[in-house]
Amino acid sequence: MIKEWEPDISDDDFGRIAAQSFKQMMSTKVRDAKRSNILDTYRGREGDLVTGIVTQFDPRFNQTIVDLGDAEAVIPSAEKIPFERLERGNRVKAVIVEVREESKGTPVIISRSKPEFIERMLELEIPELTDGTVELREIAREAGSRTKIAVYSNDSNVDPKGACVGSRGSRVRQIVNELRGEKLDVVEWREDKVRFIIEALGPAMIDEVELNEEDKTARVIVSDSQLSLAIGKEGQNARLAAKLTGYKIDIEGKGDLSLSQEEE
Repeated sequence: MIKEWEPDISDDDFGRIAAQSFKQMMSTKVRDAKRSNILDTYRGREGDLVTGIVTQFDPRFNQTIVDLGDAEAVIPSAEKIPFERLERGNRVKAVIVEVREESKGTPVIISRSKPEFIERMLELEIPELTDGTVELREIAREAGSRTKIAVYSNDSNVDPKGACVGSRGSRVRQIVNELRGEKLDVVEWREDKVRFIIEALGPAMIDEVELNEEDKTARVIVSDSQLSLAIGKEGQNARLAAKLTGYKIDIEGKGDLSLSQEEE
């Protein structure tokens, strides 16, 4: 004997379930369409400078959410300037470092700690960099603390350092303000490696530089009064100069103190 089974569901219940399923399906399609539009807009724009408003901090993934106007982007903890507090409502600039095609989350990843961020900021403030009069040759950065840049002029009538610093430091000041006080040293790039190393170790006064081109090392002699300035706090000045020039730099005072700093 076959018994008929009557489901315990009314036409109203069926209609409600169908409506919920349709709503979920449409939400998924809208979300996918929005994501596809964001990918189309930002795909291939790695390295571009963007401006947005901080909307929230997501403690689950330790990242900051930024509204770019037509999309949301995230600044992962590793891409923030160390010790920087990004409060809700802050307007910030950052550089696009990745557009994730396969990620289910926010696809646009931006950074404020990469050297490229400094480069884009310089181009924004210094017209001579964008028109080719001045070139940014090298950059060495310890985010949140100090950056050294080496610049070169293609016009003998244009001082590359002066173009970057601006009248009374106005151009550099704009960048430093965005970096929340990070120091920015502008160095003139030199073909002569001895002069370049002397420039890179500024503001210290250098007495002598001995180069060994074979193993890319430089022995630098300074007066004892200049030793701590040449080395910098915790070796930072020497370390950044080594990154900038590509040489291992040994700094020696005329007394007994000395420091060896390798390029990192």
